[in-house]
Amino acid sequence: MSTPKIILYTNRACPWAHRAHIALKETGLDYEEVTIDLSKPREPWYLEVNPRGLVPSLSYNNEIITESGIVAQFIADAHPTHLLPPSTTPANALYRARLAFFVDAFFSKALPHFYSSLKAANEAERDQAAELLIAAVAKEVEPLLEEGKGPFFGGSEKITLAEVQSGSFLLRLLAFAKPQNGLVSAKLFGLLETVPRFKRWAEETVKQESVNFIWDEGVVVEKMRAKFAPKV
Repeated sequence: MSTPKIILYTNRACPWAHRAHIALKETGLDYEEVTIDLSKPREPWYLEVNPRGLVPSLSYNNEIITESGIVAQFIADAHPTHLLPPSTTPANALYRARLAFFVDAFFSKALPHFYSSLKAANEAERDQAAELLIAAVAKEVEPLLEEGKGPFFGGSEKITLAEVQSGSFLLRLLAFAKPQNGLVSAKLFGLLETVPRFKRWAEETVKQESVNFIWDEGVVVEKMRAKFAPKV
């Protein structure tokens, strides 16, 4: 296969765009990076690339792919690695279906409570959101993680597409709960002890170079503080 010409239109502070960086790093593909300023209206040239004005957008041999989950899936499908097996057998198709269900469970059932904690009006609401987050993790996510094997989805020793899709959000979940950052309930770290497989999964995921190489905790925390004013 010839080397593709790849341009990634991105903003490194955006967790959705971050997914594309992880996928590209894991597959070892070279790419040109174009930063899109999300703090102002999109310039007309970028709206021609992506009429929605969102990031990431991927130009792959002049074909445009948009929406972060689709971009990450495309990279994993176009350049097969440990991230995702091809759907050439029923067993592989079943694995892919279970991975998709796992990612959906994390994003649709658990993560909304994380954002509720960010938006809470007071500490009591923050704490309640943290409790609901961990309850959702215990019910929906923890049972889908294998015990006694590798820390990643399916017991893998290497990250999979599940971690590509989730890693940037796990970075934020763990970082925002630090006492010095104080963006979500301080009880969250203690509550994580009740979901050991999820805790291991999150902590091992954020250690991966492909997940954290563009991560700037200080910049992201300050942006979140500006967006979500301290509650009194």
